[in-house]
Amino acid sequence: MSALAGLLLALPAAAFDLQGHRGARGLAPENTLSAFRAALAIGVHTLELDVHVTRDGEVVVTHDPRLNPAFTRDAEGRWIDEPGPAVLQLSLAELQRFDVGRPKPGSRYAQQWAAQRAADGERVVTLGALFDEVKRRGASAVRFNIETKLNPNTPDLTPAAEPFARAVLDVVRGHGMAQRVSIQSFDWRTLAVVRKLAPEIPTVALTARRDFLDNITDGRWTAGHSLAASGNSLPRLVKASGAAVWSPFHGDLTEALLAEAHALGLKVVPWTVNDPAIIDRLLGWGVDGLISDYPDRVRAAMARRGMALPPPA
Repeated sequence: MSALAGLLLALPAAAFDLQGHRGARGLAPENTLSAFRAALAIGVHTLELDVHVTRDGEVVVTHDPRLNPAFTRDAEGRWIDEPGPAVLQLSLAELQRFDVGRPKPGSRYAQQWAAQRAADGERVVTLGALFDEVKRRGASAVRFNIETKLNPNTPDLTPAAEPFARAVLDVVRGHGMAQRVSIQSFDWRTLAVVRKLAPEIPTVALTARRDFLDNITDGRWTAGHSLAASGNSLPRLVKASGAAVWSPFHGDLTEALLAEAHALGLKVVPWTVNDPAIIDRLLGWGVDGLISDYPDRVRAAMARRGMALPPPA
């Protein structure tokens, strides 16, 4: 064995990143403090979450640009109609009058997340309040993977890329969390802004090439980067964008693409992986992390493989 090979074997393996998707959507109301507490109690490395911006400039943790009728009730307890109010058109005070702690009975959402434990009274929380909650729980090692929810097809529902990114960075820096966050997006314009304004914060390029979402073929999503200019290679496209991490839809990832991404120095963290068989297969391939609505399932698979587990908080 060469001296170099011996040194490489002596180095610790790169840490695996177990991420709770929207906290732990499969177990508690998504993107609420209940979901993040559930993920912390299970034990995750990273809390994955989505953010929007209110009319009065507050960065809030919610996935949809409009309040989702599948789990939103008004101040009188009535289920809201479709389409729900736009987050950008509400002040924080107006937004927090709505209850987002229970799926609407009989809805497709309620059927899909049948194991989700309701938490009546949950409100859309600010990003700053989430940081404060994690600090109170003493989870000093837990990281945050923050997704900016822009869409070039609906520019009227969010701030533009630069003010959106600046608003998020102001909260991150104001709470002293710059060393504990990554910023991810399907719309890579915000990632370019983050790299310009906060180069110390890693960016994550989300990708999907599916009927329900394709953010690769339209250059408006990729900040002008072209798949053709990258030799039709998704890993090379992500590398050219400047992102440190590639986060593909798990069904788009192959073992060959994973090897290509690793050879380019990218970390690969697929989303959103809930099927135990797929979890196990991707762990066997050597992905750098997994995003899951059921972080307990990923932990169980990790434990079977003798992988180090993050402590519960």
